[in-house]
Amino acid sequence: MPNLFGQNFTRAQLERYTGAAWQVGGVRHLRFVEGPEDGTEVVQFDTGTGLTFNVLPSRGLDIASAKFRGASLSYDSPAGEAHPAHFEPEGLGWLKTFFCGLLTTCGMTWAGAPCEDEGQALGLHGRYSHLAARYLKTGDEWVGNNRRLWVSGEIREGYLFGPNVVMRRTLSTEVGSNTIQIEDVVKNEGFTKSPLMLIYHINIGFPVLSETTEFVANSKVRPRDEEAAKGVNEYTRFDKPIVGFKEQVFYHDIRPDRRGICHAALLNPAFNNDQGLGILVSYRKKELPFFGQWKLTSAGAYVCGLEPANCSVEGRAKNRQAGTLVFLKPGEEQAIRIDITVLPNNEAIHRARMNL
Repeated sequence: MPNLFGQNFTRAQLERYTGAAWQVGGVRHLRFVEGPEDGTEVVQFDTGTGLTFNVLPSRGLDIASAKFRGASLSYDSPAGEAHPAHFEPEGLGWLKTFFCGLLTTCGMTWAGAPCEDEGQALGLHGRYSHLAARYLKTGDEWVGNNRRLWVSGEIREGYLFGPNVVMRRTLSTEVGSNTIQIEDVVKNEGFTKSPLMLIYHINIGFPVLSETTEFVANSKVRPRDEEAAKGVNEYTRFDKPIVGFKEQVFYHDIRPDRRGICHAALLNPAFNNDQGLGILVSYRKKELPFFGQWKLTSAGAYVCGLEPANCSVEGRAKNRQAGTLVFLKPGEEQAIRIDITVLPNNEAIHRARMNL
């Protein structure tokens, strides 16, 4: 049953205290009406605990801004939640509409750095986050004494003489919960095998991220390149914003728990006069064997990306050369689940640290 304001409530109790269910949390389907966001759809979630987040059906059901009790969890870029019509797929043009947010999905048939693969020019990070969802459904329903909030839809990357790959995504949470569940099922509905590259670009910003934040994971780490090698001894720590800081990317081989689930966290025990705040990301290693940590502590671009993936971030050509490029056979499908959990205080941070 929902735990709100330090107390457990049954459905009957909450219905007696409220007129509209939204009063203590819910889900609403809206649309932006100005600027580059004009026409972008948004599904707003409120769990009643202080966790609120915006899901964008126009942008692959990715998660844009997210807050907890007024504090931003995500890094939100100056590009805004632009309508997908503004997408520039060539080279690094993807960045011009990269809202960052809590989750930007990269893929589906290519992801990572721009490259040329078997004669095809591929821009940064693929088309996924600029594809609009079809068959959109939202739900706010009682299941026993739990009130489930969800949105689902279908995102297809397909064209003539090309791939025909579809993602069926459901994002859900509950009133009284601090966890967002992302459940994806990707299927190749074409008649030839198709590459499958997925990077779940989870972007944590200030104030969760600050000079008192620590990255924690049970992992072996290696730097992506020479720039990252300069900071490999400080990958768990973060500086104050520095003008001109160059991004550093670290690859982590995270040890899964007994259930095969990997965990990584950003923990800030000093947040709000030592009350604490953190983010925990959990996923199954069998589906997402790669994990990237994107460290960028530049002035105006202050973000740490936690990135479960089924590939490296170096582009499709290099993944093909390395033998790590995943393919889906015709009719084959892959299920993926990721949980993003807010750790609301130092007690929760301590419990998470003990399990990492």
